[in-house]
Amino acid sequence: MIITYFIFLSLFSSCLSHNTTLNENHSLRDDSRSTLISPGGSFELGFFSPGRSRHRYVGIWYKNISAGTVVWVANRDRPVSDKAGILTFNSAGFLTLHNSNGSVFWSSDPPLPSTNPSVLQLLDTGNLVISDSVTKDLLWQSFDHPGDTFLPGMKYGANLSSGLNRYLTSWKSYDDPSAGDYTNRLDIAGFPQMFLKKGSQIQFRAGPWNGLKFSGMPSLNLNAIYTYEFVFNKEEIYYEYELINSAVITRMILNPLGILQRYVWIAKEKAWVIYLTAQMDNCDRFALCGPYGICTIDDSPPCGCLPGFKPKSQTEWDGADWTHGCVRKTELLENDGFLRYSNVKLPDTRESWFDQTMNLDDCQDLCLKNRSCTAYANTDVRNGGSGCLLWFHDLIDIRQYQVGNGQDIYLKLAQSELVNLGEINNTNKRERKKRTMKIILIPAAVIIVIAMYVIFFWTMRKATIVRETNSISTHMEECELPQFEFSEIVTATDNFSPINMLGQGGFGHVYKGLLPDNQEIAVKRLSKKSRQGFDEFRNELLCIAKLQHRNLVKLLGCCIHQEEQLLIYEYLSNHSLDYFIFDEIKSATVDWPKRYNIINGIARGLLYLHQDSRLRIIHRDLKASNILLDSDMNPKISDFGMARICSGNETTLNTTRVVGTFGYMAPEYAIDGTFSQKSDVFSFGVVTLEIICGRKNRGFSHPDHDLNLLGHAWKYLDEGRESELSEPVLEATLNPREVLRCIQIGLLCVQQYPEDRPSMSSVVLMLCSDIPLPQPKKPGYFAERRVGFGESSSNGGQGVNDSQDIFASNNHLTVSIVTSR
Repeated sequence: MIITYFIFLSLFSSCLSHNTTLNENHSLRDDSRSTLISPGGSFELGFFSPGRSRHRYVGIWYKNISAGTVVWVANRDRPVSDKAGILTFNSAGFLTLHNSNGSVFWSSDPPLPSTNPSVLQLLDTGNLVISDSVTKDLLWQSFDHPGDTFLPGMKYGANLSSGLNRYLTSWKSYDDPSAGDYTNRLDIAGFPQMFLKKGSQIQFRAGPWNGLKFSGMPSLNLNAIYTYEFVFNKEEIYYEYELINSAVITRMILNPLGILQRYVWIAKEKAWVIYLTAQMDNCDRFALCGPYGICTIDDSPPCGCLPGFKPKSQTEWDGADWTHGCVRKTELLENDGFLRYSNVKLPDTRESWFDQTMNLDDCQDLCLKNRSCTAYANTDVRNGGSGCLLWFHDLIDIRQYQVGNGQDIYLKLAQSELVNLGEINNTNKRERKKRTMKIILIPAAVIIVIAMYVIFFWTMRKATIVRETNSISTHMEECELPQFEFSEIVTATDNFSPINMLGQGGFGHVYKGLLPDNQEIAVKRLSKKSRQGFDEFRNELLCIAKLQHRNLVKLLGCCIHQEEQLLIYEYLSNHSLDYFIFDEIKSATVDWPKRYNIINGIARGLLYLHQDSRLRIIHRDLKASNILLDSDMNPKISDFGMARICSGNETTLNTTRVVGTFGYMAPEYAIDGTFSQKSDVFSFGVVTLEIICGRKNRGFSHPDHDLNLLGHAWKYLDEGRESELSEPVLEATLNPREVLRCIQIGLLCVQQYPEDRPSMSSVVLMLCSDIPLPQPKKPGYFAERRVGFGESSSNGGQGVNDSQDIFASNNHLTVSIVTSR
């Protein structure tokens, strides 16, 4: 009898662990063996506790992913305090979560009426459905009640007939799935658009759908992972996506920090990798530049006024307060016209009017006749454009994109403003003719002198270029470096298209390219106007051509064609370190384990340069923008244009031309022109502290003192407050012991005198072991100072990067040191 009982219990447990459906009047208990699994084994439903929480929830998670990622929670706002929970599928077709005392913690909405018994099933899409057991009609589904996750096949938007609006709500924290502060939902007032809000405050607007993508999400492009569409008819308005390859696992999530991101599961790495982020930069902050303002992320400051407009308050505008935006320079009259403004994110459409059947000419006529109309645009940009979208109030939340992104908007302006703008843009034929006559009437003698000067300069320049090109070619042969054909690089970069430009600096521009074998490359193109660039070009050849290390950017080859000087590098998809850690939104994507790995990688790269490479190299320009990140967030040191090669017995060198970047240069180098490997150690210490704090050393400010970041960190360590130094977004993933050790190592590296700083071999040892660390002395530049207006980075990442270039520095300090004769 006992044996029979155990056999029955074993069979019962086995059945429970392989349930794919649940019939009426059946239950699931809070037991690891009592779960519901989708037919293909992709998803599982059961009880769980998130993170460090002890509360119990009913949820759905990926069955075959070791990370145990939860995609839906039933009782997110009312957890069960113990393991007494029971999920019952009753005879009325309801799902109910209760405990043994009968207390109800959650119940599904009433299903659609059915004359047949219903069945509960978890599908391989992650959708929990209640359906008619005979007709298979859908009666209820979890996809109609999403949490923080948007899955393939889910409708994300509104059903106009039923009033249902499916939207995302963030978790309160990674340990608490209850409704957090952030929501992302479709707003159907005016022309439909997506809003991300914190409470009732709009944080980000994806912009209206333009037939191809949301106008505020240029990164949403056709890809090999999923297809997407936006459905807009009388019954429904929603966005959805479907997988192209069912073997790929991807999801979109609104995390507790209010960041909307798409992830892809990489099985080889057993990790989720960020595929795209909706909010890319500071210009994605809603209405940052106020009414009639436009945000351009590459400008400094980023906010400007639309053509024909000026700041409402110049004083506030100059003080970086753009809240009140811009106003018209000239009020509208009867003979108004329109100015086409291209490559923009369309303004807020909540108070707009639209007609998807009209053409653009009719749209213009309609806007011209209505005195309140301020602008118009197409609703659909496909096939030359169609539909009409009109604005009748202030234009808010506009941003400028690079050529090829965004769309056209037609601004209504007074005729006089259109004339003025025409003069500025050289479109007035009469004025062009006058200027041409002035050029013709320039005295002949002046023209001859200028021509002679140009010929002389051109001749000298050609001779110099030939000498330098021959010198570079010799170095290329010595380095046995592959040489690319110029035509091959032109094709790979689409003729150096602005769309492919990754960045720029004092050296020139960097472009993304694709070789015929589908290898992605980064092409560093020497600016023809840069005389310093030839030296940098030659220097990089000498320094990096023969270096091979996983933490150094790899040089693939060169190209010399007439005056063109090109360096071809491996392409690194995650840009540079400063792109993440100094940005309020992106910094949240780099948790502490990733930052710790980055610190270790930089240290090992420098150790290789100083000690293990064939050449002993001092970098001289180590900074956050010169640390590139590959797809796995591994760091690679780049930009060797300022580097110096040392002979075997050289320990200290001197220069009369100091080059580098403010905030990263060691004191002895900036003041006396003396540099050594310990100068790089100082720069490494600065970068380490910036990685931990998420703040720039240069321009750092604090309400309690006037120290820079180095002095601030040393002060807090000395006062036993080092736990307050790390960036708040790291709290969930922090390892206090590692963080404290990295702070101490960073401060040891930035000590005033070079002899007090450790070597990079000692730094690597300190990072990888538990050896006791000495107490750091006061850092260099410890004296208090006053930070000039506009340099503060106390906001933790809203400042402008020191360098826009992923390979070249464009914020160099160059000083010629004066010596006595």
